[in-house]
Amino acid sequence: MATIGIFDGVHVGHQLIIKRLKELASTYGSETVIITLWPHPRLVLNPDNTELRLLTTLEEKIRIMRSHGIDHLLIIPFTREFAQTTYEEFIRFYLVEKVKAHHVVVGYNHHFGKDRQGTFESLLQSSSRYGFSAERMNPVVINNSDVSSSIIRRNISLGNMVFSNEALGYKYFIQGEVIAGNRMGRKLGYPTANIAVNDAKKLIPRNGVYAVDVEYEGRVLMGMANIGVRPTIESQAHEQTMEVHIFNFAESIYGKSITVFFKDRIRNEIKFASVNNLIKQLDEDKKIIMARFKDT
Repeated sequence: MATIGIFDGVHVGHQLIIKRLKELASTYGSETVIITLWPHPRLVLNPDNTELRLLTTLEEKIRIMRSHGIDHLLIIPFTREFAQTTYEEFIRFYLVEKVKAHHVVVGYNHHFGKDRQGTFESLLQSSSRYGFSAERMNPVVINNSDVSSSIIRRNISLGNMVFSNEALGYKYFIQGEVIAGNRMGRKLGYPTANIAVNDAKKLIPRNGVYAVDVEYEGRVLMGMANIGVRPTIESQAHEQTMEVHIFNFAESIYGKSITVFFKDRIRNEIKFASVNNLIKQLDEDKKIIMARFKDT
């Protein structure tokens, strides 16, 4: 039982496909296979496009898929040469000859092959020619929107983490190493871990203050994160940073790897008239987060 797709984010629509594959595999005594591409085709075909950022790195995508119990993952390196592969060639070589698929499940917006000419109708034609069956899953609908990777990216870019997390089926997360900062947070009474994100192609949520969970060495801790340019502290504009204050935590974690899970966006990043005003707002932010998310 096989499926084909990019699977960025492995969101609830993707998870529904995986669930269907597992049901079929259990019924017919077969195994599940996911065929995916890496890097993302848009990053290869449009290398000058700096706008596309991904929901999951390859390692993250593999880990999430494994957590859903698939048997086999076939990762095809995507190159400009591979992009010339027609849909029919792909079906014949990968689905028929390599995987020997008996049944193929695809998503509602399935397109594949050179110039995305392969459609579900094309797949049905190929299935009758090569002796496998095929089905298409209906979209998952949340808040009147069909769930897709692009819709989730758009919402994360807007800071809409409630919708994004529901559509993903888990809290959106970013992994990175804790690096040294200017230590200003410590002087304010809110020491922060400055995060160097593991992958430059990972999508960063919109600037602002967020309620977060932080996973560190097997522990999950509450905190708040700021994404932005720290306008009250920095006298001049600089590159975007991500820093996290972990509640009731005093350990030194420089050089350590942590994972930040985003629950909700609390407010915009603001330039305050004074540092004291900033501290008062941080106090209020913490109260709001502790009250709203202490049991989540």
